[in-house]
Amino acid sequence: MSDASYRDAIFSTPLDKVARFSFDEQVVACFPDMIRRSVPGYGQILGMLGLIAQRHLRHGAHVYDLGCSLGAVGLALAGQLPKDAFSLTGVDLSPAMVKRAQETFASECPEHALEVIEADIRHLDYRPSGMIVLNFTLQFLAPEDRDGVLRRLYDALEPGGVLVLSEKIKAGDEQDNAWLVERYHDFKRANGYSDMEISQKRTALENVLVPDTLDAHHQRLQRTGFSRSLTWFQYLNFSSMLAFKDPDSRE
Repeated sequence: MSDASYRDAIFSTPLDKVARFSFDEQVVACFPDMIRRSVPGYGQILGMLGLIAQRHLRHGAHVYDLGCSLGAVGLALAGQLPKDAFSLTGVDLSPAMVKRAQETFASECPEHALEVIEADIRHLDYRPSGMIVLNFTLQFLAPEDRDGVLRRLYDALEPGGVLVLSEKIKAGDEQDNAWLVERYHDFKRANGYSDMEISQKRTALENVLVPDTLDAHHQRLQRTGFSRSLTWFQYLNFSSMLAFKDPDSRE
């Protein structure tokens, strides 16, 4: 990539009014550092995607990465799977993210069939796919839109296909949730964020990122039609789930 990645210092100075968080040019410039220091277990989740694909993805099938940001899912799969094993479409609503991801794919893995498009995942015309990845994306949609999006993804999946859903979560018990949040803030402090940065980032994300409980996620997946789902990863209040479409499904 021609553009360097910078250290996340977006909230390092006092702000009179903290604006709503958005994936703009400023965030794109420091996004790799922001993710590394802010999302516990992100690297482990990416590292498992190729193994999940090897187990569940039909050879040559299509993959969606929804809310693809800088294309980390595509890079992870391209690093573990041969070029004829899959094709991938990354989708993001941020023009800055799309541009950077396109440049990254062209530079890092030009022989793999990877594309990035700018679109709203709520309204996209989905093509049949063997695997769909939603890495920390559903949480940014309005709660009333989430069932509809997952239903469309279920319909797009081929029989036997899988959905990877990674989300920031909240615990159903108030005391447990407070403990997870406090330890998450400890995690961020250990990665160099100040109390002011943590506080201002939390304010910026208020009503932008709205988490669900794990139970709510699994209930939604069941309502959507998935035959089963499981939580395969959790680190503090960040989790990843796998949902399976029945191989005998005729939908």
